[in-house]
Order: sequence, then structure tokens, then C-alpha cells
Amino acid sequence: MSKSQETYSKKEREKKKLKKRQEKEQRRKERKERPKRSGLEEMLAYVDENGNLTDVPPDPSKKKVIKAENIEIGVPKVGERENLAIKKGVVEFFNDEKGFGFIRESSTKETFFYHVKGLLDEVKENDKVSFELERGAKGMNAVKVRKI
Repeated sequence: MSKSQETYSKKEREKKKLKKRQEKEQRRKERKERPKRSGLEEMLAYVDENGNLTDVPPDPSKKKVIKAENIEIGVPKVGERENLAIKKGVVEFFNDEKGFGFIRESSTKETFFYHVKGLLDEVKENDKVSFELERGAKGMNAVKVRKI
């Protein structure tokens, strides 16, 4: 008589396979028993007041009304921007030939570039002036420069 060909490991593998088949069959039966979800309500997602997605509709009492004309997209036009405060300073350097110079602001001691196109009055070195600032290609430029 010969020994049986079934070893312990073979029996264990067969038990695992049988168990997997039973679990799979059980899941299939559960899926069939569950009612099918097909409808718009099941597909909707809502955004709560904190910006998180949820499947519960938001509370109407927490609703905020925002007017479309109050929403700004992009950068406001130059004409719509607030004018910067008028500053005072002293002309530190001016080159007549090239038409540019520098103004040192009185309060902060910062130096700003200006061009003759930004002058409203004739200026020369050591004149006290008032001016406004405008963003240029290489930093802030003095414009609307007037002699005080």
C-alpha cells in the first residue's frame, strides 16, 4: 500500500481556495440584493461653506448673497486704481542732455528716478519738489513732478 498523496500544505491551499470562493459568492449575493442607485440625486455632490465636498445639501440659512458686479477678476485698470499719496523730496541729480534725474524723498530718504516726460514744472538740482510714484520697468518712478 502506498501513502496518500494529499499533504498538509495541499489541504491548506484547498481550504483557502474554498474560503475565497465562498467569500466571493457572498459578496456577489450582497451586490444583487442591494438596490441599484441610479438617479441624479446619487450623482450630486455639494460644496459646504468651507469649500469641502459633501453629499448633504448645504443649509440655506448659511447662504451668502454675492453680487456679480462686486467680483473682480484680474488687475484693475490704471484709471481705477487709487492714486498714490503725493510725496515731497529734493532733486538730487538732473542731466539736461539726457532728460532724466533722481529725487530723494524727504521722509524715507529713498531715491526715485524721473524723466522729463514726468515733469510738470522746470526743475534743477536742489529744488524742493512734490511728486507721485508709478511702477516702471526697473522699479518705482517719480511722475507729476512739481516745484514747491
